[in-house]
Amino acid sequence: MTTQTTTTPAPAKLRIRVERRLEQPRWLRILSPFILVAAALVVGGALLSLIGANPLIVYREMLELAYGSLYGWSDTTIKATPLILAGLGVAAAFRMRLWNIGAEGQLFIGAFCATGVALFVMPKETPAALMLLAMALAGFAGGALWGFVPGLLKAKLNINEIITTLMLTYVAFSWNNFFVYGPWSERGFGLTPQFPKGAWMPRFTDFASQFPVVRGVTAHFGIFVAIVLAIVFWFVWRRSKWGFEVKAIGDNPRAARYAGMSLTRNIILVMMISGGMAGLAGMVEVSGVVHRLQERFSPGYGYTAIIIAWLAKLNPIAIIPVSYLFGALLVGGDVIQPAGIAKMLQGVILFVVVGGELLLQYRIKIER
Repeated sequence: MTTQTTTTPAPAKLRIRVERRLEQPRWLRILSPFILVAAALVVGGALLSLIGANPLIVYREMLELAYGSLYGWSDTTIKATPLILAGLGVAAAFRMRLWNIGAEGQLFIGAFCATGVALFVMPKETPAALMLLAMALAGFAGGALWGFVPGLLKAKLNINEIITTLMLTYVAFSWNNFFVYGPWSERGFGLTPQFPKGAWMPRFTDFASQFPVVRGVTAHFGIFVAIVLAIVFWFVWRRSKWGFEVKAIGDNPRAARYAGMSLTRNIILVMMISGGMAGLAGMVEVSGVVHRLQERFSPGYGYTAIIIAWLAKLNPIAIIPVSYLFGALLVGGDVIQPAGIAKMLQGVILFVVVGGELLLQYRIKIER
């Protein structure tokens, strides 16, 4: 007697594979930032509902505070100015696949160097134009130095720039605190003496006698500096030979090296420019807003610049409206309850933008 055995076939296994999309529709590339922001606001609205807030009321009040009046626009512009400058710097590094996460520290060092020039290097009677130019150069140089170190380590020793830029940020905080509580402190408080008037960035309200409509508008002329530099960066990245080199190195370093491009020189130079722009943002903030160096003059502009660069797809011109969006979040979030709404929305936007970009560039395939 023979016994027959039946074998049960093994269940099919599922395999999940992520593959890059070969192409994206042009309309999707253009509209994706708006789609991602809308999705982030929906997610943020859901979170606001969970904590008992009405998202429609919260968003409406934030919009009115940021843009509902000339003074609201002024406050938003004040916040957007350093965001544009730091965003340009971060985007410059990201274009070459260099992950500069330390823009906040570079911003603090730029503010520190600009303060040193205003208080201890240039005479108090120096004309405002010369004083501000010297402060801007010092701020850019300080930030560039803070970008040079991780750039050199990356170019020569291939040390991860994420770690070095982030660690140097904490060094910058400690350096700044040592001086504002020590040698440069005013009566032991965490701030320096006020800058001389020549070191103050001109504000719109300073010209109220000629243009009465701007009376009380405290936005400063740093916004013009930021917009002009955004146009310059757009031209450099899109129309110059060096801009092409930076993109080529970012896309394929090995092919760029075979083509005769210097990776070491370009890595160091781009990191210095990235840090220098963040340092310039620090100079603009202390000369245009607080008029002194203090412990916490930045609400995290350098960190927010990372989100802005991603959302703008590293486009210098697009960084301007995106910075105004985040400026509005900061202005509205300062007075809206519950507290912390602005930071929560920033985190949601970052999460949705990064996740959305991954889904736009890659697709998930499930196979048996």
